[in-house]
Amino acid sequence: MRRTTDRPKVLHALGLFATAAAILGPALAWLRLVPAMAGFLLLSLGGLLAIVVAVSTGVQALRGRETRLGGVAAVVVAVVFIVAAARGAGPPMINDYTTDLADPPAFRHAQALPPNAGRDLTYPASFAEMQRTCCADLQPLRLSVPPEAALARARGVAERMPAWRITSADPDSFEAIATSRLFGFQDDIVIRVRPDATGTSRVDMRSKSRDGKGDRGVNAARIRAYMVELARAQ
Repeated sequence: MRRTTDRPKVLHALGLFATAAAILGPALAWLRLVPAMAGFLLLSLGGLLAIVVAVSTGVQALRGRETRLGGVAAVVVAVVFIVAAARGAGPPMINDYTTDLADPPAFRHAQALPPNAGRDLTYPASFAEMQRTCCADLQPLRLSVPPEAALARARGVAERMPAWRITSADPDSFEAIATSRLFGFQDDIVIRVRPDATGTSRVDMRSKSRDGKGDRGVNAARIRAYMVELARAQ
């Protein structure tokens, strides 16, 4: 009998803990007090625990037993967590996208950045078919100007992209870092310009996440947004 009586207290405590974790994870990451992945893992822990508490709270309510604030809060957190997770379930589990699957732009300088120490920044060949299936619209952009002018235009647009920071430049390309607003996740970007056989310039782009196996479609969306802005700048 005592175990049944104590259950609402346990669910209340666990629900409050789950809610706190789900709030503190993003908040601490946004304040840059913890690394992005630590904040995300804390959010995930809170969300998963909230689901367990929410189910248990629902069972308690159906049996006509007491429910407390922590259990109710866990239900709210669980619903938000599930909806957010479902919204990112569509894209494939890849975190590296490019407009040139045959010859992806290479990162020449990103490898030297401390956060990328020990990382393999080559484009995984296994990603190509998955990208073709989900994102066939990711294509290079051709500009009717010489490569030097095209590169200058491409860089000018990149400098205006929100949360981008250019980190290096070469005669035919430049690299940048994009930082997410909430967690502070950083993705590496390279944009390459080459002369095209038709006498125009071909602009290719690659965007790669540093963390996680999937990116919820963020890198593909970034390429689309940049190419739209570059096309408008003509």
